Amino acid sequence: MTRFTRRDFLMTTATVSAASALGGNAFAAPAGLRYTPEKGAKLRVLRWKRFVQGDEDMWIANTKKFTQLTGVDVRIDNEGWEDVRPKAAVAANIGSGPDIIIGWFDDPHQYPDKLTDLTDLAGYLGNKHGGWYDVCKRYGTRNGKWIALPLGIVGNALVYRESHVKAAGFDAIPKDTAGFLKLCQALKAKGTPCGFALGKAVGDGNNWAHWLLWSHGGKLVDAKGNVVVNSPETIAALEYAKQLYETFVPGTLSWQDPSNNKAFIDGQVSLTANGISVYYSAKNSQDPKVQEMAKDIQHARFPIGPVGKPTELMQITQMMQFKYSKFPNAAKAYMQFMMEPEQYNPWMKAAIGYVSQPLKAYEANTIWTEDPKHTVYRDGGSIMLDNGHEGPLGLASAAAMADYIVLDMMAEAASGSKTPKEAAARAATRAERYYKV
Repeated sequence: MTRFTRRDFLMTTATVSAASALGGNAFAAPAGLRYTPEKGAKLRVLRWKRFVQGDEDMWIANTKKFTQLTGVDVRIDNEGWEDVRPKAAVAANIGSGPDIIIGWFDDPHQYPDKLTDLTDLAGYLGNKHGGWYDVCKRYGTRNGKWIALPLGIVGNALVYRESHVKAAGFDAIPKDTAGFLKLCQALKAKGTPCGFALGKAVGDGNNWAHWLLWSHGGKLVDAKGNVVVNSPETIAALEYAKQLYETFVPGTLSWQDPSNNKAFIDGQVSLTANGISVYYSAKNSQDPKVQEMAKDIQHARFPIGPVGKPTELMQITQMMQFKYSKFPNAAKAYMQFMMEPEQYNPWMKAAIGYVSQPLKAYEANTIWTEDPKHTVYRDGGSIMLDNGHEGPLGLASAAAMADYIVLDMMAEAASGSKTPKEAAARAATRAERYYKV
């Protein structure tokens, strides 16, 4: 837990002037949208634990600036990725908890009536900063109203050792799933295997499992929300997963989000799916051997499957403001402040692009071009599908994601605990609990 007070931050002359002009207790954006925090306002913010230290450091620094400017004390609680979702659900159910929770995917759609209407703030930010990506609009809105504010996209890509891929007989990551399987088989034969999370990994597990399902034309539901996962396309994806799993390093069935980071840095795997955090960790390691590894790390987009087009899921994170908050104006002011370029651009840069922008104007951040290894993570908002694909986002899609239906199905079929047909049938039964006709 981190807590900030007005004494925590030494004001610069500019900050003193700004605070004085606003009476010391309001944040007014240059374009004019202004929220005046309630007298004596204090905020509690729950967010996920960082994987990149720069993310946390700059978030703290920006929060200190907000406290100094407005006088609003802000307490930040950091929770493991898997713990944020249940804590948010409990807060929504009992009507008490953090004023703002920074959660995952379409979780806001599980309890939209418990959340503050953020349409004014989202509209202001979109108009000012180049517009929201369409996928971010789908995640943040329900029935034309913004129920959450997309904070960013934790990009996901293939992370690999270039020298190991070349030693396996490939110049680069193949562009198609057939070639990708051959690469993974060759890596296994060389004693430098791959590994993808099959445990309850909120980001890394869900991202690659949905990509694989969609790449073969499978999907949980159709456009009308009918459960269609038990299909020939899904069976084909699961058969492929079974072959791919044979090339994995042991232990992936229990991998959570930190697991593949550790396995890669430890030299257990040469290829995985992850954010930019593996590269960041290697570059900043105190171990000279790991620092040398960073030079060998490359990133690539996922290959294209039989559907013939990109089918990537990435992990969107959204700020939710709960109606039970006693300080709604202060909460909106905080979110607005954190999304403005004076705070957002340095934060994204400090995290070396671990979180990419939901607003198009921030594509111009130099973090994406100062190192070519960063660039692949820039375009998450423009290429990714939402997790409801291709059905509507809502209570059912959020619940299905929270229940790990697609990821469990992939793990069951890949490991052989169920046949592909059995795994698909079980997934359909589970999905029908949420998608009721």
